[in-house]
Amino acid sequence: MSKTFTHAGVSKLNGTFKVRFANDALRTKVLIKSGHTDIDLMELPNPMTKEDVVAFLIKIDFATRDNVRNEAVHAAILAESDKRAEKPAKAPKAPKSAKPSMEGIKAKVKAKATSESPKTTLTRAEIEAQLKDIEDAPF
Repeated sequence: MSKTFTHAGVSKLNGTFKVRFANDALRTKVLIKSGHTDIDLMELPNPMTKEDVVAFLIKIDFATRDNVRNEAVHAAILAESDKRAEKPAKAPKAPKSAKPSMEGIKAKVKAKATSESPKTTLTRAEIEAQLKDIEDAPF
């Protein structure tokens, strides 16, 4: 069962509008305490799921007031719509092979051993000679 909401609208936090869902008009107080501005919540005609709320806000053109569209609010509603859109079903994963064979394991070990380069090409004496030539940092 999907959760339903009785109030919805938008608010701005840190300069960005987002769609908000609530079950009470008192949600406005919580949003104000949290630092939200430009809060605009409305009571919905009936309880709706988030997907239904977004479709309703688009249908009534919630972003337009007095024949002036607030593009930031409209973009927030469309972004929420994209977020709530049904996602395509994932393709099923290919089944794993039953168990790795000993030959396969040996082949992986051999491939890794041949692909590794030697750790150093210098002898210990050459490294020690280079270390003696390095000046100590004045600390």
